[in-house]
Amino acid sequence: MIRFILLSSACLASSPALAQHAPDRPIVPAASPRAQGNTVEPADRERPAPRSRTPRRQTVRHARARTPIAQVDSATRAALLEPSSHGYVNAVQVYPWTEGSLYRLYAAPELVTDVALEPGETLTAIAAGDTVRWTVGDTTSGSGAGKRTHILVKPFSAGLKTNLVVTTDRRSYHLQLESTAATAMAAISWTYAPGALLAFQRSGDAQPSTPVAAGIAIDRLRFGYTIDGDRPDWRPLRAFDDGQQTFIEFPATLGQGEAPPLFVIGDDGAAQLVNYRQRGNFYVVDRLFNAAELRLGTKRQLVVRITREGSAKHKGKGA
Repeated sequence: MIRFILLSSACLASSPALAQHAPDRPIVPAASPRAQGNTVEPADRERPAPRSRTPRRQTVRHARARTPIAQVDSATRAALLEPSSHGYVNAVQVYPWTEGSLYRLYAAPELVTDVALEPGETLTAIAAGDTVRWTVGDTTSGSGAGKRTHILVKPFSAGLKTNLVVTTDRRSYHLQLESTAATAMAAISWTYAPGALLAFQRSGDAQPSTPVAAGIAIDRLRFGYTIDGDRPDWRPLRAFDDGQQTFIEFPATLGQGEAPPLFVIGDDGAAQLVNYRQRGNFYVVDRLFNAAELRLGTKRQLVVRITREGSAKHKGKGA
């Protein structure tokens, strides 16, 4: 018996790991279902409503309305055609003609710039904004169907700007003139759409156009006339004078119907039939007048009144 105990003691002494007591571990209680994982909320529990966000005010920026002057400047810049390298044929700048376009012309003192119109095109009138510091004249080249009108432009000094309006029996041209110290365009001309060229081809029996008048002083033309009254198909487009003669321009369809006679209104208001010549769609009167009337018809008479601006009013049928 004593032997067995000693043997057991010896065994315990030979194994230190068994001789020491294992440390006590803390007792951790089992986790409840709520402590494990995600918390499970009751299905009938009310959830707080989401907070509504106040919408941000959107700032609407309204574009500032442009002034009428700004709109005119913008339209002018958009319609203006400048010289380009691909538009030159030798020394001639060739612009494509389109209705309503503006064409730039650069000129210089002591140099003449030639504005060449289409062959066969007849010049009607020329008007320049500045006739004091710009010289504008016209001449022709060729003959017959190849006769061509040339408008010659020359400034007196550099740094000048003005405009030039040219009207013909086919179209109108609007040019923007600007003078430089030494650079000038030798000449300008235009190309035209095929349809426009076909429209102006003369038939074999067509008569050449008759000039409205010869020897008109372009720099003395005065366009200060007003036209009012009825609006028949033959209502004049405009009237002007050169200090000696008065010219009344009608639509091109004037010759398709009865032409109205012209009456000059005197200081006493009486109408007097005057002598005039018809040249194409123009009336040429060899005198000046303050007021005149075109009358046509009897039962329902049409009356169109032409008044020179700045003159005293004279009573007539159209007054």
